[in-house]
Parts: sequence; C-alpha cells; structure tokens
Amino acid sequence: MKVNYEIIKQRREDIMRLIQKMGSIDIEMLINEFHVSDITIRRDLQYWEDKGAVIRYRGGAKLSQHMVDHSIEIASNDKYKHAIAKYAAQYIENGDTIFINSSSTALLIMKYIVNKRVTIITNNAKAVQLEHDPLVSIYLTGGELRFPKEAMVGDFALNNLTKITATKTFIGCSGINLKFGITTAILQEVAINECMVNRTSGHVFVLADYTKVGAQYPFKSSDISRIDYLITDINADEQACNDLKENNVEVIKLQPLMNIS
Repeated sequence: MKVNYEIIKQRREDIMRLIQKMGSIDIEMLINEFHVSDITIRRDLQYWEDKGAVIRYRGGAKLSQHMVDHSIEIASNDKYKHAIAKYAAQYIENGDTIFINSSSTALLIMKYIVNKRVTIITNNAKAVQLEHDPLVSIYLTGGELRFPKEAMVGDFALNNLTKITATKTFIGCSGINLKFGITTAILQEVAINECMVNRTSGHVFVLADYTKVGAQYPFKSSDISRIDYLITDINADEQACNDLKENNVEVIKLQPLMNIS
C-alpha cells in the first residue's frame, strides 16, 4: 500500500511540474506521458485543483494565478540541493570522466566544477541549458526523451553508455536504504542508472536530500554494496544513515547553502 501511495505522489508531482513548465496541458497528453487511464489523470488534476494549484477546463488544466505568483509546496529545496552539489564537486579531479544521471541535484555539480578539465556524460537533457566552466565537456547519451524530467532512456542511450568507463559516478534517486538499495519510481531509468554504476572504475556517489533517505520505490537501480558515498542534508533519517555507515557507505550530512549565486 505504501508503494502505491509513493507512485501516486511521484506522478502527481511530475504532473504539477509539467503544468508549471507549460502553463496549461491537455489530459490526452498526460495520458500518453504517464501511461495511465483518463480517470486516473482526472483524479490527479482534481487533487491539484482542490489545493488551488490548477484550474481544470474541458479536456485539460492550467496553472492557477495563485501558483503563477507563488512556489508550490513540492518545489525542491534549492539551498539543500546546492549544498549537496557543491560539496560533491570537490571530489572531482582534473581529467575525470564522470557519469551524471537524470537527477536535478546531481546535475547541479556542473555549476561548481571550476578550472578543471572534466568530461561529463549524462542522460539529462537539461545539461545543455546549465551554465558551466568552459573546461568542462558535456556529452549527452541520446535516446528517447521523457518529460517532465527530460531524461534520455532506452536502448540507444544504454548502448552508448556501454562503450564508456567513467572514473566517478554521481547519481540521484527516489529512495535509498539498506534493505532495498537505490530505488526509483521510473522503470525506464533503472537500466541507465545500473549501467552507470557498473561502468565506473572509481567511486560511486549518491546525492539525495532527506526525503529520499530511508525511502523505498518499486524499481531497483543498485545494491548498497556498489555505493561509496551518500551526500545528503542534516534532516536525513539518522537510523537509515547509520545502517548505511555500518555497510561501508560514507555518509555526509550538510547544512543548507545560504548564498546561492
């Protein structure tokens, strides 16, 4: 029952992000994107309308004026995400080739790599929009582009990854705990995450805020035994962190980064 609730929660958050990005959206597009029924999408939109986030109309929904003017509750905590990304960037060395998955937190590492010649391979299409040091080279995996995360998945992406060995990997996740390992709510991303981890010659870093630590999602990307570091924030569950420490994962808990330039 808990797993079903988490899947619903993830889908609704993804729908909300998509509406925020586009301003309005058709029900038919949401059905095709999330592969669920018409009635399921209508329930999800009703959920957000009840919260005052969207206004439904025949065949679709649009962002409410209230939501145009204010951030919604599910918006990511940028101060923690930037703290995690900035700290993780210090592990990157000149000459590294690194994998970054579709995680928005992991992608922020690019912002904090300075004066180092680094090659980044990522399945996150948003990488081309993010400011970065000119010494950093970015390669996209290619593949099927899935919104709203703009993650590239599928055989084409996977085939390209199998030809590369990274010195380090930085991945985000939907959940991490000792019993179930690294998990995600999106089946199509599992093979990509798994390939990145397995084709890393050096350390594997998981970047995850407190909401992910101790959480469990349906689809497993990696065993804990393949993870070297968890970089998270001070609110992360203490028991879940201790479980990981006892199994040779170095856990780093950070204060928020107050000054984000």
